[in-house]
Amino acid sequence: MNLKDEKMAAVPVRRLMLSMGIPMIVSMVLQAVYNIVDSAFVSNMQTGGEDALNALTLAFPLQILMVAVGIGTGVGSNVLIAKSLGQKDGKLTDKTAGNAIFLGAVIYVIFLIFGIFGAEAYINSQTDNSVVSVMGSEYLSICCVLSFGMSMFAIFEKMLQAAGHSLCSTIAQILGAVTNIVLDPILIYGWFGCPEMGVKGAAYATVIGQIVSFAAALIFHLKFNKAIHIRLRDFIPSLKIFGMIYSVGLPAIISQALISVMTYGMNLILKGVSENMVTAYGLYYKIQQFLLFAAFGMRDAITPITAFSYGMGSGKRIKDCVKFGHLFTFIIMLTGCAVLEIFAVPFSEIFGLSGETQALCISAIHIISIGLVFAGINIAFQGIFQAVGSGIGSLAISIGRQLLFVFPFAIAFANIAGSDPKMERLLWAVFPIAEILTAAAALIIWKRISNKKNLKHIG
Repeated sequence: MNLKDEKMAAVPVRRLMLSMGIPMIVSMVLQAVYNIVDSAFVSNMQTGGEDALNALTLAFPLQILMVAVGIGTGVGSNVLIAKSLGQKDGKLTDKTAGNAIFLGAVIYVIFLIFGIFGAEAYINSQTDNSVVSVMGSEYLSICCVLSFGMSMFAIFEKMLQAAGHSLCSTIAQILGAVTNIVLDPILIYGWFGCPEMGVKGAAYATVIGQIVSFAAALIFHLKFNKAIHIRLRDFIPSLKIFGMIYSVGLPAIISQALISVMTYGMNLILKGVSENMVTAYGLYYKIQQFLLFAAFGMRDAITPITAFSYGMGSGKRIKDCVKFGHLFTFIIMLTGCAVLEIFAVPFSEIFGLSGETQALCISAIHIISIGLVFAGINIAFQGIFQAVGSGIGSLAISIGRQLLFVFPFAIAFANIAGSDPKMERLLWAVFPIAEILTAAAALIIWKRISNKKNLKHIG
């Protein structure tokens, strides 16, 4: 047993989860930086700031879909690599890593094609404003055509995490985020002799930051990931490996992609109420992303630790994973909820919105944030379900909190708001309702999974 395996098998789960989770949380939170920083800078452009902000809001669901496919594939390979390391199956570890890189390249090609041929039609489906359409199409096209940094970083990040090098993946993410932050004002406003590029500058800053993160993660992988030895033959596509990766990864992709479906659907529903509501919702979602992605970071620590424990057959460590995973996620979300409630007004002022849009954004922060604690329960269970091989259970949670319990209430409340504009803010209550109902369902699903897999009695 090597040093890393000894750590995963012997270090108390609470300490292990914190040591792995904190870098992952930082890494995931920094992913939220890309969209929020772009939005903050473009909203303060001298002309067309609010149109540019709306354009980025419309592009956001597709960007989330790109991240979903990359991260979901990474999560599937993460779990399989962590489990195979726990079982001391080096051949499976190496083959999984090689096939994951192959899949990352395929993902890039798909979004490259979409960026060339589909970006404009996608943006136009959400707006009749020609200025917003042009801005959104330009921004999204650049983000898709040059998305190889994003898709490949998602793979190497998860490989580093699976082998216990969370700090390396975090450093790579930080380097990319800092690059994005530095380049945004230079390219958007035309500082230091650069041409003023507006929303196109925001897009270029984003993709350059992603490429920097990928390059750093690749270097760290080659230097430190000694547990993984990828040879040319490991890149040869294997349907069996694909199946094992996506048995966990596909539900994770769908889980993340449902965020895209939800935001796209909510854009269409809110557009029927007012354009200001679309902008306010888009901004709130980007603000709360910092908390959701922090919870996703903890989930990404829960998943490999639980998968390793499941692979070695330790019932006690699985129970500890469930207990501490929920505890730490609860603390993150409760703290975040309090911060949002207290600083709702300052957060909304960052973007220089008009009075009505700002008021709607503030009300969204106050109301939607109530559901964040329940969202933490749901996100922790997603990681646990993935780790014990129940991708369907993880998928059920995602469908509940982002689809099944969202759109029926949203459509009903939108009809009420349509007849009485004073009831517009009722739409924000959709999200706490969905999280609460999903959390209740998740507890029932976990009880059934635990009994079916006899998790209470192994080890």
